[in-house]
Amino acid sequence: MPRLATSDHYTLDLPAGHRFPIAKYALIREQLLWQGIAAPEDFYEPGLCAEEDVLRVHTAEYWHKVRDLQLSPAEVRRLGLPQSPQLVRRSLSSSAGTLQSALHALRDGVGLNLAGGTHHAFADRGEGFCVLNDQAIAAAHLLAHGLARQILIVDLDVHQGDGTAAIFGQEPRVFTFSMHAGANYPLRKERSDWDVALELGTADAEYLRRLCETLPALLERVQPDFVFYQAGVDVLATDKLGKLALTPAGCRQRDEFVLGLCHEQRLPVAVSMGGGYSERLADIVDAHCNTFRVAFELWP
Repeated sequence: MPRLATSDHYTLDLPAGHRFPIAKYALIREQLLWQGIAAPEDFYEPGLCAEEDVLRVHTAEYWHKVRDLQLSPAEVRRLGLPQSPQLVRRSLSSSAGTLQSALHALRDGVGLNLAGGTHHAFADRGEGFCVLNDQAIAAAHLLAHGLARQILIVDLDVHQGDGTAAIFGQEPRVFTFSMHAGANYPLRKERSDWDVALELGTADAEYLRRLCETLPALLERVQPDFVFYQAGVDVLATDKLGKLALTPAGCRQRDEFVLGLCHEQRLPVAVSMGGGYSERLADIVDAHCNTFRVAFELWP
């Protein structure tokens, strides 16, 4: 039975009209309970990420600026979120959620974080609403403690996982795969170990075709013993920042394929939510809940 990391720290107050849909984190938990997908005992509080884990991935200079609220105005603009003690706690809590999800996956086959996927955070800077790179922190923890030999990061957010790609560019034990909209943020792409840049407007059939021809071949080539899945739902046609054209059914088929392969091959997988910026908050919440519903169906 999957366990779900969640925390009150995942939400924080943002200025009125801010385009980051911070309310989704609490609403997803409520909807999972209301729909009967998860029960109260399936949720747990992951705590805060240890500084030792943060510093395996991020430079001390950057982390101390974040911790001490010393980011410059330019760095705050690039981040897109106002710095505050609450943002520091949120970043540490979300990273702990992914790390703990990875540990649960080693035991249960799957671990779920109701946040995370902050793949635009680089070792020395934050960008695009991403302060700390949760999947990179968790992957580095597994390697440091001998809990994984070869890791595959499957990043299906609509935006390239540029921070993750840069962090692990010289680390052969972590293979980064990003399938994203090509002509979209970030303007300057990094080089993942495998990138699939899709044409704008790519819809269900072509998206799923590309995924189905790529991921099984990568699993065969990389031979991972652990998978991180960044399950952004900004691939939806309704997304304001996405530029792809998936339907909710196509997004769910994507999740079924990725998680189904991991289940079939008995690969432990830790899932982080990633982005979602549809006009209707309900569309974002429904799509994320579908990801978790698939996990509960595969690992009952």
